[in-house]
Amino acid sequence: MNQLAAELAAILCRKYEGLYRGPYICPAGVPTIGYGATYYEDGRRVTLNDPVISKARAEALLVWHIRYVYLPAVCKLCPNISDPYKLAAIIDFTFNLGSNRLKTSTLRKRILSEDWDLVPTELRKWNRGGGRVLRGLVLRRESEVEYVENE
Repeated sequence: MNQLAAELAAILCRKYEGLYRGPYICPAGVPTIGYGATYYEDGRRVTLNDPVISKARAEALLVWHIRYVYLPAVCKLCPNISDPYKLAAIIDFTFNLGSNRLKTSTLRKRILSEDWDLVPTELRKWNRGGGRVLRGLVLRRESEVEYVENE
């Protein structure tokens, strides 16, 4: 199940992060590369002086982050998710916002209490950047909701 969830989460991440082979500053003001990576496998932070990477390298970095950072974090924080689509949605949410946001969220409380009918409402709340609603985040949250509602 975790393999399928990781693959499904990667689809969402690719779609909403986009591929940037050279380093750039993300909307949160952090140097980023590839499909939204802010650090490498060895823990080094991305800098604006880093070289351009290949698409294959960006893909490897994405898969590594999902498998070794975000999937384990979600499984630890929400151990009761048994559906790969639901798990993928929450992995994507966590990839986008970080595990600390998931940890302290009402979204997590809804997941832990198995209130899956309320999860879409909680996901949709996370659509702002810089204090304003961002179309990209609205679309991303709707894709996550589709995964959650997949039966």
